[in-house]
Amino acid sequence: MNFYLKNFDLKTLEKAKSIQLLILDIDGVLTNGQLDLDDNLITSKTFHVRDGFGIRQLLKEGIEIAVITGRESKLVIERIRELKINYLFQNCPDKLPVFQKLLSQLNLSPDQVAYMGDDLIDLPIMSKVGLSAAPSDAYPFVREQADFVSSYPGGNGAVREFCDLILESKSRLQTICEQFLIDGSELPKDQQKQQTKKI
Repeated sequence: MNFYLKNFDLKTLEKAKSIQLLILDIDGVLTNGQLDLDDNLITSKTFHVRDGFGIRQLLKEGIEIAVITGRESKLVIERIRELKINYLFQNCPDKLPVFQKLLSQLNLSPDQVAYMGDDLIDLPIMSKVGLSAAPSDAYPFVREQADFVSSYPGGNGAVREFCDLILESKSRLQTICEQFLIDGSELPKDQQKQQTKKI
């Protein structure tokens, strides 16, 4: 995986070591930002399965995930429920109060939080967290402010790469990948260890 890990510089990995909460935007981060409307003005969104897989791996490692979005959508509720994310805040054009609420609720400091956003609305939080990130197709000024710019666009693997960066900083990425070479890769870590010893 060395070719992949070259995207992760040492300074960014060092910042990622303390991350205990990842906050994500929806449109332009977990989706490609396009809003497809039918004749009844019902919006459809597309999510990437690899992004979801990365989120699940972070949750298994005990890292909390939160989603803050300026829009409101039943599709988002269903996707967040499917991924078993505990914190969803919709219809929040001003995201900073939600960020401060999460810090208080989870008893975290800003440097323990990572955030990925794609547009100007995300900058107030990005400027305060310990690790900020943007997809490759984020608004140019936002990319300039980010600690890490993914090599993938929003809705197409950007979140997965950011999840992998956090896992790599905690020396877990390689172990997780290799676990899929043997049975039991989706078992809890304690059961994985037991099964590995039997082989």
